[in-house]
Amino acid sequence: MAFVTATKNGRYEIRESRSTPDGPRSRTLASFKELDEEAIEKARARAESPLDAEQLRRAALRVGAPLAPRPVDRAARELLGRLAKGEQPSPMVKRLLSAALESADGEVAHRPGEVSDAARSASEWIDAGPEERGEALEDLLRLTDALPLRRRPAAIGFPRLSSRAA
Repeated sequence: MAFVTATKNGRYEIRESRSTPDGPRSRTLASFKELDEEAIEKARARAESPLDAEQLRRAALRVGAPLAPRPVDRAARELLGRLAKGEQPSPMVKRLLSAALESADGEVAHRPGEVSDAARSASEWIDAGPEERGEALEDLLRLTDALPLRRRPAAIGFPRLSSRAA
C-alpha cells in the first residue's frame, strides 16, 4: 500500500508499506517538492504493487503537498496566456480546439460542415514533432513490407459481362 508523507526538510515522499516477518516496513519510492508525473512514474517503477495516480494525488493533498499542474492544464494555461496577448491559432486549429472542448468525452465532436473527418483524424497528430511522425511513417512502411503479396490470376474467375440481350 502506498502513501505520501512529509519529511523534515519540506519535501514529501511516496512510500510503500509491506509486511515482513519482523513487522511492517516501508520504503521510499520517490521524493518530491511538488507531485508531478515524473514522481508518479518513478514511484510506479519502484513499487511492488500497482499504483493509482489519482489515489496518490489525493494522498498528497491530504498531507498538504502541492500538486504540479497536469500537462494538459499547463498547455491550456499557456494557450490562454498567448490568446490574452493577442496571438491567434489558425482557423482550422481554432475549430478543432473548439470542437474538442465542447465534446463531453474528449473526442472531437463532428458538426457537419465545420470539421472534416480527415481533420478530426489528424487532430491527434497536430502537435507531433518530426521524430514522432517519422517513427509512425517507419512503422507504416514496415507494416506494408510485412503484408503478403497476392499475385493476380491469369484468368478472371467470374463470367464476362455482356451488353447483348440474353
